[in-house]
Amino acid sequence: MKNLKNLIIEKTRKIITEKGVDCPTITLNSEFLNDLPMDSLDLATLIVSLEISTGLDPFRDGFKTFHTVDELINLYTEANS
Repeated sequence: MKNLKNLIIEKTRKIITEKGVDCPTITLNSEFLNDLPMDSLDLATLIVSLEISTGLDPFRDGFKTFHTVDELINLYTEANS
């Protein structure tokens, strides 16, 4: 499986650029809804895209709270264990 960090950053960047806005630098500490030009629909799109790409669903047992890129990477890493 492709590196989860790179995959999540790449898919996040794609969603932002497809909206027609400039994508800021995405770091591990970037907060999806505060630091990046994303809304809740964009975030849902990202989660669906990641599930399709990875076959992993860290939310199968219910929603887990995350705010940053790093927190989302950790959820997918745990789901892959």
